[in-house]
Amino acid sequence: MSENKSFDELLLPVRNDIDRIDKELLKLFTERMQCAERVAEIKRKAGIPVLNAAREQVILDRVKKEAGEYGDSAVALYSAIMSISRARQHNMLKSGGVLRDLEQNSPKTLKADPRVICQGAAGAFSHSAALRLFPGQKPIFLPGFRDVFEAVHNGAGDYGVVPVENSDAGSVSEVYDLIMKHRMFIVGAADIPVRHCLCRAKGTGAVKKVLSKHEALVQCSAYLAAHDIETEAYSNTAAAAKFIAETRLEGVGAVCSAQAAEEYGLEVIAADIQNTDNNCTRFIVISREAVLPEDAEKISLCFSLPHTPGSLCHTLERFALLGLNLTKIESRPIPERNFEYDFYLDFTGNVHDVQTLALICALSDEMPRFSFLGNYKES
Repeated sequence: MSENKSFDELLLPVRNDIDRIDKELLKLFTERMQCAERVAEIKRKAGIPVLNAAREQVILDRVKKEAGEYGDSAVALYSAIMSISRARQHNMLKSGGVLRDLEQNSPKTLKADPRVICQGAAGAFSHSAALRLFPGQKPIFLPGFRDVFEAVHNGAGDYGVVPVENSDAGSVSEVYDLIMKHRMFIVGAADIPVRHCLCRAKGTGAVKKVLSKHEALVQCSAYLAAHDIETEAYSNTAAAAKFIAETRLEGVGAVCSAQAAEEYGLEVIAADIQNTDNNCTRFIVISREAVLPEDAEKISLCFSLPHTPGSLCHTLERFALLGLNLTKIESRPIPERNFEYDFYLDFTGNVHDVQTLALICALSDEMPRFSFLGNYKES
């Protein structure tokens, strides 16, 4: 650094060059966006889609070659520019007509006095979730997740309450698969604290084996291993408690909630045996039809991506540009397609917001597989 010039003085001419270049770039960017608008009008008249992946790839290959050592950076820049251009075209063409109709015409509130269906039995954590989400209602209990989905799908119930994720054991994969199989909407959610107890029928001796739902056994694995207790998966925590109460098997207990233990008259041997103190399960409400409250706060989507480098990154960037906060992303194999995946995405937002709706509509037009799963409130 020159002894006669300060750092700012040395930097000033470079900053002036940057400001001049930025001014030129902004002018060129504006002109490019105007070209994108003209393209949209031509596409509207021709009835062709906004996304032309082959054309975009040609541009990216060219700029990478021409930019030399800055090739990868140039690709990132042009990918963002083309994404913004597509978004503008989608807005002009009002893409995603089906979703726009859904946003306009779906009910804004849940049904009054609904028929609510849960998996398991009275005293299960799904029971607690149902009471949180539908105060005063008496849920109908069915043995398995598949039974709940089929009952709602067939109209035997208005809403189903099922778990999708536990803070300790992770996602409930079967539920995600059933959502897509039955094309259900998510219309509500609740986070329920999970407190597991080791229980037995009174007078049945030391517990050497326990029955419970697989996820519950995983959540209590440390305690059960430390006490050398054998485990066996059962359909539901409360159903396991009910079975133990009815059969009074010697040396066999259940892992369940304190509510289930009380419901079936079991003796609590040890409380709070879960691995972590902040164990929590997220339950969702499934429905045949979408319900889109004006104050909904979370959106769930499912989509697949084209097999091109950076496709997931470029998709997520579009949420970042709108300041939308992603709260969950998970991949699930697509049945009968080797090494192809659907992505489940949760983010905070409201479908009644113009920009958010425009983004979802654009994605629905561009993705090979796309499902809008719902926009709902969390209790």
